[in-house]
Amino acid sequence: MSAPHPPIAVVLCGRTEPSVRARRGGTDFDDWFARGLGAPVRVVAADEGEALGPPEAYAGAVFSGSPAMVTRREAWSVALEDWCRDAHGRLPLLGVCYGHQLLAQALGGEVADNPRGVEVGYRRLALTDAAADDALFDAVTAPLGVFESHTQSVARAPRGATVLAHNDHDPNQALRLGPLTWSVQFHPEFDADITRGYLEARREVYRAGGLEVDALIDGLVEDDASRALLTRFAALCSAHRGA
Repeated sequence: MSAPHPPIAVVLCGRTEPSVRARRGGTDFDDWFARGLGAPVRVVAADEGEALGPPEAYAGAVFSGSPAMVTRREAWSVALEDWCRDAHGRLPLLGVCYGHQLLAQALGGEVADNPRGVEVGYRRLALTDAAADDALFDAVTAPLGVFESHTQSVARAPRGATVLAHNDHDPNQALRLGPLTWSVQFHPEFDADITRGYLEARREVYRAGGLEVDALIDGLVEDDASRALLTRFAALCSAHRGA
């Protein structure tokens, strides 16, 4: 009998808003990723200093969002960049929001505050021609509806990166950083209710930044199209490990 495949690491770079966790029955990023992946996972609290161990212990790794900022280069985050460089090309990697920026920075890109300000709510993205032939992004079609919540963005993609999705707010919404490495600025693990929770929890902050929060809430759409990326990523992890 063959040994079971190792788990996918769900690497926590932070936690959701407490009020969002409460409205979702105490669940957090790791639970939402596990739902989307539909595969065995091991949760690693990297933001609390938990070590990942060798890349060979995993079928793949997903890096979560965070209220932290990549540009602050906190010690745990710098250590995680080192791990990403070591694992890059050895197993499938997927960065999400903070994880997107972390991977890009680790591989030579640049992260900065987005000059257009905060992007939050439901948005539609254009896919590039490269997405049609991409092993991960051929799971979705354009325009791709996604849920956003970010202040910083990948200002400059690493050399050799391929843009897979973009919009008028951010030209680097999704990147292929290598044959086994992808990153997305949006949240494929979110749904409309989670995003509504963020808008309500940060209402005053968003208002102070000039956003029409009620209009953003009214504009939310129940759209799980981007979650297909998590399902496909899990399949790619399984295929890579079985190769």
